[in-house]
Amino acid sequence: MRLSLPDIFRKSAQSVASIGKCAIMSRPPSPGSRRENDRPLIIMGNGPSLRHVLDNDRDSLLTHDLMAVNFAANTPEFFELRPKYYVLADPHFFTGTDTDPNVARLWDALGRTHWEMTMFVPCLRKREFEARYAMRMRDAGVKVKWFNLTPVEGLPAISHFLFRHGLGMPRPRNVLIASIMLALREGYRDIYITGADHTWSRSLWVDDRNRVVSVQPHFYKDRPDELDRVAREYAGYHLHDILNSLTIAFRSYFDIARYAASVGASIVNATPGSMIDAFPRGTLPAPKT
Repeated sequence: MRLSLPDIFRKSAQSVASIGKCAIMSRPPSPGSRRENDRPLIIMGNGPSLRHVLDNDRDSLLTHDLMAVNFAANTPEFFELRPKYYVLADPHFFTGTDTDPNVARLWDALGRTHWEMTMFVPCLRKREFEARYAMRMRDAGVKVKWFNLTPVEGLPAISHFLFRHGLGMPRPRNVLIASIMLALREGYRDIYITGADHTWSRSLWVDDRNRVVSVQPHFYKDRPDELDRVAREYAGYHLHDILNSLTIAFRSYFDIARYAASVGASIVNATPGSMIDAFPRGTLPAPKT
């Protein structure tokens, strides 16, 4: 698409700002793959529709490379599916062990991994990770790779250069954005996303005390303490803050789609009812025989 002169100026300014952010915030990431991976990768979001996939497409999950995120390790399916990759992006996973029993359970589960798995950890969380969790992950045989969550936008030529070198990514409003970018950096060119409902706007309202309420269901049943933590996190946010954050997230998927096309990758949204409109819809790859 041809840019107008005002768009060129605006995106140029964004690119200059993105380069500055990378210079200040980014750290040397772990190297990506030097060659393309010809295996399909399934990224499992934790949305409620993943339960249907677990019940009906388990053979596909069991026979392809998997990437799991967030609290997935706190479920029995984690030990059955044995994902090849695991992504943690939220700072809470590295600072909440002493205050959040769900985080403590997560690291306990990850410490019982008994297969080859690579965990992606933000570069800016390296200090907390090394101090508290590195030894446990080494004992479990989990390989750790570092990545940058620095937000990048602007002219595609500059953004894509920063993406390729792992210095930043489209504004990472959620872990799925980071996961897709990491999958591309690992050389995967056939990527499927499932459990990515993103139907938050359907469960968003304002109560009679002008408090924003956002219900974010998962394929597993959330514990009451986790629901309380999410409610506390949303305290103080206004509706326009939440809607703006959603806008940024959905726009980031279009940035990802453009970057994926530039490297010859296919991203298929295999989540029924998903509200992500940046990727073509489809089904999971057939089970390998």
